[in-house]
Amino acid sequence: MTILDGKKVSNDIKNEIAAEVDKMKAAGEKVPHLAAIIVGNDGASLTYVGSKVRACERVGFESTLVKMPETTSELELLKKIKELNEDDNIDGFIVQLPLPPQIDTQKVLLTVDPSKDVDGFHPENFGKMALDMSTFIPATPFGILELLQRYDVDTKGKHTVVIGRSHIVGRPMSILMSRKGWPGNSTVTLTHSNTKNIAQITTQADIIISALGVPNFLKAEMVKDDVVIIDVGITRVEDANHPKGYVITGDVDFENVSKKASYITPVPGGVGPMTIAMLLKNTLLAREQRKV
Repeated sequence: MTILDGKKVSNDIKNEIAAEVDKMKAAGEKVPHLAAIIVGNDGASLTYVGSKVRACERVGFESTLVKMPETTSELELLKKIKELNEDDNIDGFIVQLPLPPQIDTQKVLLTVDPSKDVDGFHPENFGKMALDMSTFIPATPFGILELLQRYDVDTKGKHTVVIGRSHIVGRPMSILMSRKGWPGNSTVTLTHSNTKNIAQITTQADIIISALGVPNFLKAEMVKDDVVIIDVGITRVEDANHPKGYVITGDVDFENVSKKASYITPVPGGVGPMTIAMLLKNTLLAREQRKV
């Protein structure tokens, strides 16, 4: 069994990006600039955005954090997004989700300039991805592809089962794993909350990508020997014995499933670190495209 170490791979990617930024600086070029908008004071969102800012500092990017109050109106947020769209100094930006209930998330995502949409959520970019055209791939799916590639995991002709159909992970992964190329060329089954007899499907899978958000959902009896496991789930589970009062748990019963797997991602330390690394990679791509 091989651990797909997202922490190590993400550090490798950041080092590679930092080297590219050093070349830009040496050539007198403008370095990539990533901005993030956060509305409200959600603890998890603030932590995540803080990690993105620190990652920018590490690789030599410029970064801007725009904090807006919980009471921000939809019109005020759309105005701020248009400002970033028109700011030539900003190469890419993200709007941290979730947003407060008074704001239409879909309207917000549609307002972001596709050429600066480094989250890969705009319908134009999602459509290009579905058509196998060059575009920004959503950071978490992009990170999964990178992990599979760097560990030389064979996906051609394999049966991939995706658990979860979110627009952020499940749906794009089902498209990407079936595309021509590598990673890809697999036969994909997309499962979700209304799928019947899910264990019958997962026991046939060569590769399982779980993005359900249900702790320890995938049990050892639900997988076959030598399966490849990508666990995207990340849930805080209360644990009075832990110093923090909780533990971070994935969708997969790691202790037991890992005994049958050929490759498996840990939680934490698997897919999570890859998401920020690939956001940086998308921002570098955005900067390069703006030079053309």
